[in-house]
Amino acid sequence: MSGVKRERKVLNVKQKLEIFQKLDDGESASTDAEDVINEGNIISHSAALQSVETLLDYMGQRGFDYGDITAVRKICVDIRQEKNKEQKQRRITDF
Repeated sequence: MSGVKRERKVLNVKQKLEIFQKLDDGESASTDAEDVINEGNIISHSAALQSVETLLDYMGQRGFDYGDITAVRKICVDIRQEKNKEQKQRRITDF
């Protein structure tokens, strides 16, 4: 990983206030913070997971083939692994 510079994203005051307000209201703001950091053309891991899990629910309701559902579940696992890897790298970088 040496020699690779990671672009550091910084939240502006308005974005921080929105997240703090959600925390004060008892909501989880971790995915919101991640979405703000990743805004643009990049879809956050949290948004991707939510979409894939919604697809799994739909497939289950419609009686899709077990093999198809298994393939979509594999996508969930891959997204979670990538998310965890990036979070770990972020913690190492921030440390």
